[in-house]
Amino acid sequence: MASAAAPASSEEAVKAAKVLMVGAGGIGCELLKTLALSGFSDIHVIDLDTIEVSNLNRQFLFRKSHVGQSKAHVARDAILKFRPNINIESHHANVKDAQFNVDFFKQFNVVLNGLDNLDARRHVNRLCLAAEVPLVESGTTGFLGQVTVHVKGKTECYECQPKPIPKSYPVCTITSTPSKFVHCIVWAKELLFAKLFGDKNQDNDLNVHSKDGSSSKLDVFERDVDEDLDQYAQRIYDHVFGYNIEVALENEETWKNRRRPNPVYIRDTLPEAVKQNGSSWDCSNDHEEPSAMASLGLTNPQEIWTLAENSRVLLEAFKLFFEKREKEIGNLVFDKDDQLAVEFVTAAANIRAHSFGIPLHSLFEAKGVAGNIVHAVATTNAIIAGLIVIEAIKVLQDDYKNYRMTYCLEHPTKKLLLMPVEPFEPNPSCYVCSETPLLLDVNTKVTKLKEVIDKIIKSKLGMNLPLVMIGSTLVFEDGDGLEEDEAANYALNLEKVLAELPAPVINGTKLTVEDFQQELSCSINIKHREEFDEEKEPDGMVLSGWSAPVEKQINSNGENKSAASSSSARATDDTVEDPSKPGMKRKLDELLETKENCDASSSAQVVEDDDDCTMLDGNPALIKKKRLQ
Repeated sequence: MASAAAPASSEEAVKAAKVLMVGAGGIGCELLKTLALSGFSDIHVIDLDTIEVSNLNRQFLFRKSHVGQSKAHVARDAILKFRPNINIESHHANVKDAQFNVDFFKQFNVVLNGLDNLDARRHVNRLCLAAEVPLVESGTTGFLGQVTVHVKGKTECYECQPKPIPKSYPVCTITSTPSKFVHCIVWAKELLFAKLFGDKNQDNDLNVHSKDGSSSKLDVFERDVDEDLDQYAQRIYDHVFGYNIEVALENEETWKNRRRPNPVYIRDTLPEAVKQNGSSWDCSNDHEEPSAMASLGLTNPQEIWTLAENSRVLLEAFKLFFEKREKEIGNLVFDKDDQLAVEFVTAAANIRAHSFGIPLHSLFEAKGVAGNIVHAVATTNAIIAGLIVIEAIKVLQDDYKNYRMTYCLEHPTKKLLLMPVEPFEPNPSCYVCSETPLLLDVNTKVTKLKEVIDKIIKSKLGMNLPLVMIGSTLVFEDGDGLEEDEAANYALNLEKVLAELPAPVINGTKLTVEDFQQELSCSINIKHREEFDEEKEPDGMVLSGWSAPVEKQINSNGENKSAASSSSARATDDTVEDPSKPGMKRKLDELLETKENCDASSSAQVVEDDDDCTMLDGNPALIKKKRLQ
């Protein structure tokens, strides 16, 4: 029998545990099932989402009859059918809601994350640090996945290492010289779709000037009063795929070392449509959800359409938006779950790709690129859920010497598909868990407080309800409960440049920024700087001393890869225990000796597919960090 001082057995630890699970999607369904079958009897589940049809192929707790209902509630009910004696409390809510504060988190022994976005992950990480509750983080994308353990003072926190942000592309590449299919997708989604169906007041880099220089029309995208839909659609088609390409070709310098694009006009792709001044095919759409594919009798989303078929889909989708969804025009934003929007963007991207000699893609492939989707694999979710529970049990037993970050690989490495790595120590430069001061280069004479709050404090530092102090002077506070005169005063401060605030911000000033909801506080030292590189420093300010995001690289097939980040702050050990030989260690580069396997476990990948998101934050073969002693 174990002595009184010995740690509780795994069975005792599980029975006594109170667990918070955040996310009831792809990972969450598997995790809740595994927790229940492993003996956990007191579980809280938080999820904001409702069930969609696209969830049903892998989120096995849900059925078609559940579509539109709360994921958290339905998951709870499904588990209680075969484990009726355990306690599961479900919350159909946002984990960032005020009710889920530090005191709420303190009631749990461990928090398990199955989230799909960076913002919520950072929020949970901060609440766990403030409440001193261990966090087990996870993510999957396709065949890849990982589980990491974060315990305050013992391991690095979730934000100790850089996290990825979506890759952005230069406007000139998107508008003038695309070379990859993803460039065409971005053009179709962010420019053409937004121009036709989105907010008319937003800036847009599409050329809106007509071929006829004498025309009084300032914007060619404006529809004439007496213009029918067929004429309008064909005119827009010729403008964006024909005339705009001709304008680009006039700059001979651009095409000296590039393949020249070919203008595409409707008269060439669909001559019968021009002759009849309208569509020559019979299109009827009696479906509840408008679909150009259904109208045209196209049934296979994995088939690559011809140029003519893409043109028909584009024109049909165009008309359906105006005929069936006219009330939404002006407010539409691209959504990967909006079938008609995906059809329009796919067709537009393919026509543009044809012009520039880029291979065409199917709707299935285009949707993956447009939505940054790597399609989920249910088996990966199940494996990761099992690993989460294994680490949770170690945490409950305070068995920190055996904590492991485990990476799930797509291809075997030395016959291993699961690669365990010892957790890393807290990053002494982390502003979240180490309270290290940050440095902000900014022109204090022209930059407004509002810009600093929006671009730095909220966007980069992830604070939701920030409070900003300069010395003992409070210059801004966000949140409910403010007096009317206070709110008005803070609103005035937002529009003031830093140097003109009640407590002027100059070179050497120290800002104190707090978020009471997250119980997070950090200091920002100001360095005045007059000039910034517009291309490399577009925000007009540079934040140093934080884990800057890593940009994803998206190739023409829609694959998401990210270069491994490095940290010079910790660089001593690159060994990992060989799971096949307990107690033995070997070099990580022996485990990952082939480039293929390095790529397979590539660091810092983030791909969202409804509910699943991978953050491989630290491929141990490429990032050398000090192991937890």
